[in-house]
Amino acid sequence: MTTTDDYATYIASLPRVLAGAAALYRDARGRVLLVEPNYREGWALPGGTIESDQGESPRTAARRESAEEIGIDIPLGRLLTVDWTVGAGRPPLVGYLFDGGVLDAEQLASIKLQEEELISWRLVEPAELTAYLPGPLGLRTQEAYRILQSGEGTAELENGLRPQAS
Repeated sequence: MTTTDDYATYIASLPRVLAGAAALYRDARGRVLLVEPNYREGWALPGGTIESDQGESPRTAARRESAEEIGIDIPLGRLLTVDWTVGAGRPPLVGYLFDGGVLDAEQLASIKLQEEELISWRLVEPAELTAYLPGPLGLRTQEAYRILQSGEGTAELENGLRPQAS
């Protein structure tokens, strides 16, 4: 066995971690844009899986997914949160959430849903996010919105919450 084969075997033996990226879009009133997937219950943010096998970065993935899912293709703002989420029945997920900015009335009117994945979209008041977004995603989104309002820097999260100092 060559060194290359040993390295490939080693890489194949490593634990798997999923990676996803999304954008937090708002309207002029501060409501958050959510999308309703057709492949699971509940709501989500525009975003999805990072195609790391294609060399895609989290920022590029969030923008690509937004363009595919809602037809909005604009540069994203700063990284708001990075969340390590452990879920039952799947590998851990690292979720990146970027500032998508404030969409004007014309942009909102131009939203075109990806019919293969989405049923609808809506604007939700920040206080209602956890009622629409399940578990850590709702907590992550609320924290990202709070960061936008406060001007704080990027937050490290675990299951949607800031970890306790160790």
